[in-house]
Amino acid sequence: MTAPAASRRTLLRLAGATLAAPWLAHAQDTVAGGGTVTLVVSYPAGGGADLMARLIAPHLSRALGQNVVVDNKPGASGQIAASQVARATPDGSQLLLDASSFAVNPSLFPKLPYDSDKAFTPLAVLALFPNVLVSHPGHESKNVRDLIKAAKARPGQIAYASSGNGSAQHLAGALFEDRAGVSLTHVPYKGGGPAMNDVIGGQVPLFFANVASSLGHIQAGKLRPLAVTSRRRARVLPEVPTMEEAGVPGYEVLEWNPVLAPAGISPAVKTRLGTALRRAMSDPEVLGRVRSLSGEVFPDGPEGLVPAFIKAQQAQWARVVRDRKIAVG
Repeated sequence: MTAPAASRRTLLRLAGATLAAPWLAHAQDTVAGGGTVTLVVSYPAGGGADLMARLIAPHLSRALGQNVVVDNKPGASGQIAASQVARATPDGSQLLLDASSFAVNPSLFPKLPYDSDKAFTPLAVLALFPNVLVSHPGHESKNVRDLIKAAKARPGQIAYASSGNGSAQHLAGALFEDRAGVSLTHVPYKGGGPAMNDVIGGQVPLFFANVASSLGHIQAGKLRPLAVTSRRRARVLPEVPTMEEAGVPGYEVLEWNPVLAPAGISPAVKTRLGTALRRAMSDPEVLGRVRSLSGEVFPDGPEGLVPAFIKAQQAQWARVVRDRKIAVG
């Protein structure tokens, strides 16, 4: 081979590499290699997590320019879905859409099949939803101060229902006992529906209900709202005080939905997913639906805001689980 021929081949190789470099860089930035993105939901169809997934999926798809589908993998308090995503290829093809139980599980289940802190990259918290403490209309307590007075007079004799041991409603009640300095009796059910039905029927007097699922019963007079669990009053229940206004300082319980990717995704893919999620949540349709459910979109802020929020929630519930000796099973 002559020197000029060798030089030409070298130049062609260099030119090819130069032309390919932008394509390779773009390929490394592409979510799921440009293919389908799956939102793996940790709870069944019809629940709050599923509602949020199906609400944002089409908007996320438009923001990414890729197909986004929802796949429900319920069971084991979210562990089945979380385990699947923890093992997934870290390219954004599988994302976990969980509930606030993600922050509780490390305290309730010491032997999780994944490390909550190391197996995931937090991308977003979609929205924050309050609960509302409701009572049967015939119960003696007309407000939270009445309830605290009655509970102190009769420790352990007033009961509250929940959707199960370690559920959001159970933990809301446990935190209420802690902050109000009272002792109640916890009555776990197999789901929020049966629990609410028994409160409406008068079998159990109290329930820390989801605002959206209890609103119709409140408006119909079947349940009496005593206080919402957020620091601000709920949009759809403006006359109902917050727990702090009702006399329980330092009380806040929110249900929320994090979106997490497997650990190890590239910074570029993480940024693209985070940007697409924020764009989806800012869509007027999404904002309107969230607010109709008395929720608020998670505030935008510095990059570390989402991980810091999740860690703070983990710390709060770890203390409540420990101090109230909460166990599952």
